[in-house]
Amino acid sequence: MSRFSQRSSETELMDDLELANDALRKNLDELETINTYLGGNAVTLMGLNQLLLPNYPNSDRTIRIADLGCGGGDGLRAMARWGRKKGVKLELIGIDANPFMLEYANEKARNYPEIQFEQHNIFDQDFQRQPYDIITCSLFCHHFSDEELVRFFQQWYQQTSMGVVINDIHRHYLAYHSIYWLTRIFRGSYLVKNDAPLSVLRAFSDRELKELMAQAEINPFKMSWKWAFRWLLLFGKAVKS
Repeated sequence: MSRFSQRSSETELMDDLELANDALRKNLDELETINTYLGGNAVTLMGLNQLLLPNYPNSDRTIRIADLGCGGGDGLRAMARWGRKKGVKLELIGIDANPFMLEYANEKARNYPEIQFEQHNIFDQDFQRQPYDIITCSLFCHHFSDEELVRFFQQWYQQTSMGVVINDIHRHYLAYHSIYWLTRIFRGSYLVKNDAPLSVLRAFSDRELKELMAQAEINPFKMSWKWAFRWLLLFGKAVKS
């Protein structure tokens, strides 16, 4: 059986919530480079363009967005710049369970007053009681099992007034081999060398994402493929068929 035929359940090094060292700091810098030059953050912004702009009520309304598994916060900073350019008032909340990542992200966001950070475990009821207009997830969902994702999707649907923007990886052999060699050619940290290709193996086919939505009984939803090997998945109360 091909290693790409089904999702891997192998744990990534960054799944260790107590991880806190210089290698992690370097890895967060590397992820920002990957998201910038391989279009990762652009995919999330495409989702906001589709979900938020047609439903933005007026210039006085502040939209509350939670970015789950925010890591180093580069996605939040990209959203802040997008909001300023579009004239959309945003309250951006970075959610992560690792305090080291939140400290790093907070340092990077000093020039972005619209961004704040909160330490939460998304399994906890304290987080699940928080209301948002939009939840975004970038390279986050592949860290969880199918069963967990079905519960999360149902929870996030109820938790948001507008919807959810998911940006994650298309599991494909070209994506795997490309990131495997790129992280070695450019002498990436041991974390990115291990986790970047493993992330591809833990990621999704189009059929698998559609099956997850069916199991969560969420319809309508919108799904599209974006460069480079990313899925953009939108669902929620503002998503129309």
